[in-house]
Amino acid sequence: MIRIGSAWRITSMMTLGMIENWSEAGFRKVAGHGLKAIEFCYNIGQDPTALMALAGDVRGWRDATGVKVGAVGRWGTDKLAKDGAVIEDELKGSKTMIDFCAAVGAPVFNTGVNFVEGLSLLDNCNAAAGFLGELVDYGKAKGVKIATYNCHWNNFVREPSAWKLVHGKLPDLGLKYDSSHTINSGSGDYLGEIAEWGDRIYHVHVKGTLNVHGKHVDDPPAGLDMINWRAEMGLLYAKKYDGMLSIEPHSGVWKGEMGEWGVRFTIDYIREMIYG
Repeated sequence: MIRIGSAWRITSMMTLGMIENWSEAGFRKVAGHGLKAIEFCYNIGQDPTALMALAGDVRGWRDATGVKVGAVGRWGTDKLAKDGAVIEDELKGSKTMIDFCAAVGAPVFNTGVNFVEGLSLLDNCNAAAGFLGELVDYGKAKGVKIATYNCHWNNFVREPSAWKLVHGKLPDLGLKYDSSHTINSGSGDYLGEIAEWGDRIYHVHVKGTLNVHGKHVDDPPAGLDMINWRAEMGLLYAKKYDGMLSIEPHSGVWKGEMGEWGVRFTIDYIREMIYG
């Protein structure tokens, strides 16, 4: 968006895409759904150098299908040792992931930081800010923004109490936001968090969730769940968000043919709320 006088004019729009594999089949599946962006989740136990070696192939699949890489993430790894020091191998691996993002044109790298037991919240936040600050600086030189995911998977930088201390120190550090995590393992106030922190959101996951009487039932397709997606989208527009909306199928029930129908349902449901 650009500002003209006292008004904002939309110059780009949110891009609907989904999480898929870093393969030709993954790109073609996303393209087959009529989507324009793909996200890779390259997690604990996977070697960043192996992904980097595929950068040329990924660019080829991107160009052949017209599906851009909207984000790349790495979940689950320890970034801090038991004494709070940065684990150098993981720092190196994270930088390799950023190199991959730059090589394939992905604008955002999503990551998290583990909590070190025995250290205070403040000490953990200072250590996390040191690690993430180095990634932010490295990413700037590569044209890649860094965001922390709000998932609890080996990550404590996932709610406002930590954001105030970590993101407060790092003005260019963003958020990867997923309202289902706020409902299932956070404050529950996803609309309030987006209202307060929406200008720091760099990437959004579209994942449904459904709880009844305080118990988790399933993560059905978005639009068949309990999240108020219209209100969330309204807030994202208010915060001038123009990044990727990444569909994440995550259900234990919606599998196979039914799961594919659910993906198509979510695409149609969310697409009608995207301007342009």
